[in-house]
This record gives sequence, C-alpha cells and structure tokens, in this order.
Amino acid sequence: MNVVVAHGAQIPTIGLGTMTLKDDVCVQAVKTALQLGYRHLDTAAFYGNEKENGEGLSQSGVKRDDVFITTKVRQENLMPDDFQRSLDQSLANLQLPYVDLLLIHWNNAEVPFKLSVGALCKAKKDGKAKHIGVANFTTAMLDEAWAVTTEPLVCNQIEMHPFLNQDKVLAGCNRHGMAVVAYCPIARGKVPGAEVLERIGQAHNKSSAQVSLRYLVQRGVVAIPRTATPAHLQQNLDVFDFTLSDAEMAELKKLNDTNMRVVNPPHAPKWDTP
Repeated sequence: MNVVVAHGAQIPTIGLGTMTLKDDVCVQAVKTALQLGYRHLDTAAFYGNEKENGEGLSQSGVKRDDVFITTKVRQENLMPDDFQRSLDQSLANLQLPYVDLLLIHWNNAEVPFKLSVGALCKAKKDGKAKHIGVANFTTAMLDEAWAVTTEPLVCNQIEMHPFLNQDKVLAGCNRHGMAVVAYCPIARGKVPGAEVLERIGQAHNKSSAQVSLRYLVQRGVVAIPRTATPAHLQQNLDVFDFTLSDAEMAELKKLNDTNMRVVNPPHAPKWDTP
C-alpha cells in the first residue's frame, strides 16, 4: 500500500473522491473501489452521501479497520456546539463510531480559529476522529490554525493538478509537516485532451488522467480522483508502475502557469498567489 505519512497518519496515496456521487451510484462506486483495492474514501457532510459511503463500505466485505475514511464539517457549522452536532450526524450517517480523518471543509472568517480548531481537537480527544486536518486553507490560515491547535493537523486538502500553481501552500504544509491531499486532481475533465499530458501518456502507454495523477504522486501528494466508472476506478489505481522523467515533470510543472482554478466558491479565502 502506497501511503503518505504525516504526524502519525498513514494516508493512502490514491483515494476515491465522492463529491456529486449520489444514491446507488455512490454505493456501487464505493463498493467497487474497495473491492478493486482502494483503501481511502473521501466524503463530507456537504456531499449528502455519507450514508451511501457507509453502505458501500458495508457491502464491500472489506474490514472497516483497513479503510482510511475522511469526512468534513462545513463552514456554517464551525462553532463548537454546531461542530459537534454536525460530526455526530456524519458518524450516524456513516454508521461508524469514528473517522480516520476529520477536516474543517472551508474556513469561516467569522469564527475564531480558537473555537473551530478547538472543536476539531475535541473531536480527536473524544475518539471520534483518529486524525484531524483542514481543507482549502491558505498559508496564513495554516499558521494561524497551528498557533492555537493542541493536536497535530495532519493535512490540508486543496485543489491541485498540473494547471494550478500551489507551490506556496505546498511549502506552508511542508513547514508544518502536513500532507497535501489533492482534490480535482484531473481538473474536472480538463486533463483529457491536453496535448502535453496526452503526449506524455502515449510515451508510457498511459492515459492523460494517469499522467496527471502520477505527477501528483511524484510530488509526494495524495490524490482523490472522483469517478463511478469501474474502468476509470482501476486506471486511477494503476499509477505506481511507471515513473515520469525529470524532463516530463518539468514540462508538466510549466502548465502550472495556466493558473486555472476549477473550485472557487463565494466563501473561498483570498488564495495564495504564485
């Protein structure tokens, strides 16, 4: 099992992102992924599919202890009482006593880090989360969160793919010993058809999506691509049997200059700029 280790957390390098997967489509995707060998599931209260993630796990026949499960608390629930309610509901939905990783999904500028990060730390102390972390945090927010946390923050989950420069936030995570988990690692379908990725893929007999994932893996980043297609589920796992050359990595790194962000909602922070 390929894992990224941070503050004691062993995060499987490729996971299944489940945002927008609903109802039986989600159940079957989770079940199939686990049966193919995935050991990392990513969900969130906001996705409205925690029950389906839990059901897919239950149907897969894979032992709970063998799977790394992440869920998240949304920005409107970061006050301590709301946070606890949201987490308890998530655990009830998943039908699990704890998750492996609990994240603040998006920050809420109106809730002090002392309260939101304090609630996150309490979840760990209460045994409801083995590890805790954040998502969509800038370097400044990471520093502020670390200044008040009583438990290690093991990861920052961010949008990351070859078309976006995230060097600053990567450096910020490295400074704190945090793992980086990349969502939208295939840039929501923008990767297939991109000339550089297609050409590099052909050289390795791989798809452009696999090249994008491999690029992240070689940068030491965890990737959580979303798909419900069994063939794509398998392909996303098959990124450990080839290596991109330094020249190929440099060519892909150049695509960072595109600075194409596919997730930028109104409640997003002021992002770090390259």
